[in-house]
Amino acid sequence: MTKRSEQIANGFFDYFFNSGRVDQYVGLALANATNCVYLHTFLPIQRQNEVNTWLIVHRAWQAFPQVRVVASVTDITTNRLTHCLLTPQTELRENRWGIPEPISVGQPINPEDLDMVLVPLLTFDQRGHRVGYGKGYYDRFLSECRPDCLKIGLSLFEPVKLISDTEPSDVALNFCIDPEQVHAF
Repeated sequence: MTKRSEQIANGFFDYFFNSGRVDQYVGLALANATNCVYLHTFLPIQRQNEVNTWLIVHRAWQAFPQVRVVASVTDITTNRLTHCLLTPQTELRENRWGIPEPISVGQPINPEDLDMVLVPLLTFDQRGHRVGYGKGYYDRFLSECRPDCLKIGLSLFEPVKLISDTEPSDVALNFCIDPEQVHAF
């Protein structure tokens, strides 16, 4: 699991922050990464063996200090996410699902201000659709982001051919990174 998470983190930085790459999708990706002010990430659920996004968070703090890292706090009464800055000093606690979350929100960050969002998922398909944990938190959240905000899934596994039970409210990914490659949609 550690090696796969490292490959995904390296793929993220190589693809989105390496200005030497050029292909049909990288122009959009590099433009957003170069101008990235707010990078939103999910924090991994230990017991679910999710992609270790801490590898990306720590590297962003270290190598890209101009990028502000943002994480979510879940409001189970409204089924919505609130977003706040995540710094090395941020204190965290696990919520009822085992998701580490900031204890104090401070000044909330508006979804419209986000430039890139790292999206959790269980699986994704070749068209950029994903299956999450079924509560719709991320689809509601992603629908509030700007159209040019990059939605980047992180997956330990390669895509399935097709997810057939998508809904009109599902928000597709722009990219998904697995240990072997970056998929552009």
